[in-house]
Amino acid sequence: MNGIEFDPRRDYPLASHRPELVRTPTGKPLDELTMDAVLAGQVTADDLRIAPDTLRLQAQVAESAGMPQLGGNFDRAAELTALPDDVVLSVYNALRPRASTKQELLDIAAELNESFVAPLCGRLILEAAEVYERRGILAS
Repeated sequence: MNGIEFDPRRDYPLASHRPELVRTPTGKPLDELTMDAVLAGQVTADDLRIAPDTLRLQAQVAESAGMPQLGGNFDRAAELTALPDDVVLSVYNALRPRASTKQELLDIAAELNESFVAPLCGRLILEAAEVYERRGILAS
């Protein structure tokens, strides 16, 4: 989104007011996602995923509307788009109550920070480890 003027209050919803800002992870603009393109095999599953830049724009919209927690969720989701699906699923499963020890959660946080450059997600896992410990819902 380098150098693109964006007003989160004026430009929302993006697909209606600023569709040129929304692209697929493969770089296709929204107007190329048509049924004809699907039938012609020009749209792949990767084209139907959300792009991290779009999620970051959504975070700005949420924050400008006074919803910083939702904005944080969008920012973390942007990080998750770079992770393999199996890693996302394993993190999800690890966060279930009593599914992980504190050390396992700390290890996941370190992996997110070091291997995947997902510091916001890593911080969330660290916070979860502390909360789970206080609430007594860590695995033994």
